[in-house]
Order: sequence, then C-alpha cells, then structure tokens
Amino acid sequence: MKALLDLFKQTSGEEQFDAIKIGLASPEKIRSWSFGEVRKPETINYRTFKPERDGLFCA
Repeated sequence: MKALLDLFKQTSGEEQFDAIKIGLASPEKIRSWSFGEVRKPETINYRTFKPERDGLFCA
C-alpha cells in the first residue's frame, strides 16, 4: 500500500506512455492492503446515518 501511495505523491511533470496494463489483484494482495479491527457488530446509526464507532463501517 505504501508503494502505491508513494507512486501518487511523485510529481515529475508530464510523462508519455505507449501502453498501460491493468490487472486484477490476488486475494492475498488485497488482504495485505487491508487493515482495521471490527469490535462491534453494528454498522450505522439508523437515526443519524453515521457509522457506529468500532463497527464495520467506522471511519
């Protein structure tokens, strides 16, 4: 993930490409990018529509 963020921080000016290749990431690669911990089963507060703290959609 750090390598991906570093790539976007680079601003070397205008560059031209002949081709670009986009592929799918493996499940192992996606898991290596993920982080966090769900401590409560709640997702959102249905009155405020905001994420519940320590829940699945917490920010």
